[in-house]
Amino acid sequence: MASVQDSSTAPASGWTKPLTTAVLVLADGTVIEGFGLGASGHAVGEVCFNTAMTGYQEILTDPSYAGQIITFTFPHIGNVGTNEEDSETVNPAAASGVRGLVMHAPVTGPANFRNTRHLDQWLKVRGIVGISGVDTRALTSLIREKGMPNAVIAHAPDGKFDLEALKREAAAWPGIDGMDLVPSVTTAQRYDWKATTWTLGEGFGVQEAPTRRVVALDYGVKSNILRLLAKAGCAVTVVPAATSAEDILAMKPDGVFLSNGPGDPAETGKYAVPAIQKILDAKVPTFGICLGHQMMALAVGAKTEKMHQGHHGANHPVMDYTTNKVEIVSMNHGFAVDPKTLPANAKETHRSLFDGSNCGIALTDRPAFSVQHHPEASPGPQDSHYLFKRFVDMMDKAKGA
Repeated sequence: MASVQDSSTAPASGWTKPLTTAVLVLADGTVIEGFGLGASGHAVGEVCFNTAMTGYQEILTDPSYAGQIITFTFPHIGNVGTNEEDSETVNPAAASGVRGLVMHAPVTGPANFRNTRHLDQWLKVRGIVGISGVDTRALTSLIREKGMPNAVIAHAPDGKFDLEALKREAAAWPGIDGMDLVPSVTTAQRYDWKATTWTLGEGFGVQEAPTRRVVALDYGVKSNILRLLAKAGCAVTVVPAATSAEDILAMKPDGVFLSNGPGDPAETGKYAVPAIQKILDAKVPTFGICLGHQMMALAVGAKTEKMHQGHHGANHPVMDYTTNKVEIVSMNHGFAVDPKTLPANAKETHRSLFDGSNCGIALTDRPAFSVQHHPEASPGPQDSHYLFKRFVDMMDKAKGA
């Protein structure tokens, strides 16, 4: 697969190959040619694939993708443009956490009434490098066979690349395994959050009469998680990832939320787990999502492991064993909790129906639960929104007691 540029429609003769203005160079030396968009320059990261058919702006602004180059399996990306409302990034410093994107078809003109900016310009503003014209099916097959490779994505409008230097950089990058990326996406200081969910014609709402107080530990939190917490009647205060348990408990929260985020959970856990353990010991109702799920599992003694290809998409079936129902959910993680290492007081509540990996736990001796998937993402279905009510009910029960 020295080149996966799609030129299958080229005539047999009298044809000049279009100028290659972008390349994706894998750590094994494979060079994939294409056409650049977005920012010029280059970036190194781990290549994953995402199977969602829509929501590319939310995906590209999800801080959990920090350090990764996203390959979209759906061929048409960018065709509805971008807007100022669909960003999932709360912290501006995390806006360009994603290292790049790989697409099949060139971006067409935006065709949506909410569009305010072409994807190409949107990427330039955020410093994100893109490449189109790639056989994304072949690249996805490579990832499924060999795992997520490290790579350099580069865009040069003049078509000039130092391929040997790019190969060396891709091969030298240590990879996400063993890397703590949370410091690059967490907030620098605490802040209060009041915005609720978006409604067509009205925009975002505001929570003016909260009845519960939640402290959210920000490992790279998505904005729609905070909106759904606010909509559920919570006054939300977001705090940096390394905030101590003493500072959190001093705020007298009714509940604590552990957010999503990027990187190797075992590395983040070195400073996050001790605080979480104290919060759990204080029996404060606790809810975790994605990296927050992995943090809770680590806090009770379980282990996490790197996945072969990860779960990235909006069409993943998950079984909830507490309701015996199957949910279609959004996923975005490259590490998973090893269910064989869960202690007796951590009951497995959710499991992926794709590969059987763990997707949720609930503690039997403390008011705490977590899920691996993203219940706030609403990829079409809103199958998992009940989890926010479950958290609220847990807080109300604890307050009543």
